[in-house]
Amino acid sequence: MKLSSVVVTLLLTVGVSYYIYTPLPAAIEEPLKLMLLDALFRAMLQVGDLCQCLGLSHHIPWIRGTISGLETLGEMAGGQRGGVRVSDVDFDRVPVRVYEPPAAGGGEGGLRRAVMFYHGGGWALGATKMGSYDVLCRQMSDELNAVVVSVEYRLAPEVHFPVQYEDCLAAAKHFLEPGILGKLSVDPQRVAVSGDSAGGNLAAAVAQQISVDDSVSVKFSVQALIYPVLQGLDLNTPSHQQNHNIPILHRFIMARFWLLYLGVDTSLHPLLLSPSFLHHPSIPPSLRSHLNWTNLLPAKHIKHYKPVGMEMVSQEVMGQEGNLLPVLLDVRAAPLLAEQGVLGRTPRAYILTCEHDVLRDDGLMYTRRLQDAGVTVSSHHYDDGFHGALSFAHWPFFFDVGKRMIRGYMDWLQENL
Repeated sequence: MKLSSVVVTLLLTVGVSYYIYTPLPAAIEEPLKLMLLDALFRAMLQVGDLCQCLGLSHHIPWIRGTISGLETLGEMAGGQRGGVRVSDVDFDRVPVRVYEPPAAGGGEGGLRRAVMFYHGGGWALGATKMGSYDVLCRQMSDELNAVVVSVEYRLAPEVHFPVQYEDCLAAAKHFLEPGILGKLSVDPQRVAVSGDSAGGNLAAAVAQQISVDDSVSVKFSVQALIYPVLQGLDLNTPSHQQNHNIPILHRFIMARFWLLYLGVDTSLHPLLLSPSFLHHPSIPPSLRSHLNWTNLLPAKHIKHYKPVGMEMVSQEVMGQEGNLLPVLLDVRAAPLLAEQGVLGRTPRAYILTCEHDVLRDDGLMYTRRLQDAGVTVSSHHYDDGFHGALSFAHWPFFFDVGKRMIRGYMDWLQENL
């Protein structure tokens, strides 16, 4: 009996270790913590998939509930940052959480700067009240003496593109109205738009639209994008090839989020992961050049990688191209594809990228395209960074690289906003 218990314990230990272990680059300084985080996220996805297969619920609401439970534990363990006034209101029927700093005034005339923030989560997860985002927004409001507006845009699978974008744009237009800025004592010359991951996608797209919309008198003065996802047309860039299995955003998970956002069948994975879209005959060469990473990326990031050749995809899947291609070419979903004339009108930018992130090259290509259009860009690249690190600077993981990202992000806003 004793021996059998030892054997069972040993087998369980080996099994758990095998599930947790993921080969990681040597540059990542806290590999065990990242493996544990990745194992937790993969387990949530797999249990969610099982629930969906059994007809119990869609996997996304289940994952949201699990994350919410973990966030509750975090609040009990770590508490919240005090001193900032928080209110939940609607901006043009879009729920937002407004953070107002404890300090009475700001710059000239007592006006304060402001940040409109869009959270990440693959357009399907995340929330303004989520611990990591709530702590970040409180910190921004306190340290920058800024009004921070965090937008609770609707999520997939309940809604699909372009609803998330439209929610974010509506909230931005409402916030930028002179009367609203005046009521919140905000300096109209010092308003930023920002977001991380999918939120960075929304921030970039909204910044583009606001910049060319002559009906909006107040414009954003800066855009701050944290490891943004900016296109879904080519998931074979060097960073996708290099980091296809690096936590926490594996390449196949990014493809799932794209399909969920666009509201199409997740069985189209093979099509989205193939290079067939990039070489589709209906895409003009001028548009394809906006994604030509052989010209847009520095050699140190291209490394030895080469464009992936055409792959064989089933006729059934190929027949679905017509459902995917129009939205993948829509600049509201893929801000990287915007024309130079639009990019040139957007505000100066901060773009954070991580070496070990499938989205690295999206941010680097956008940096280059903005610079070519005459926009001043501060590119902050973290050689030891991975996707989502900024959100895991707090309980229970406390990643050092995430803390450094927050510090660099805050310092840039302090100096440039």
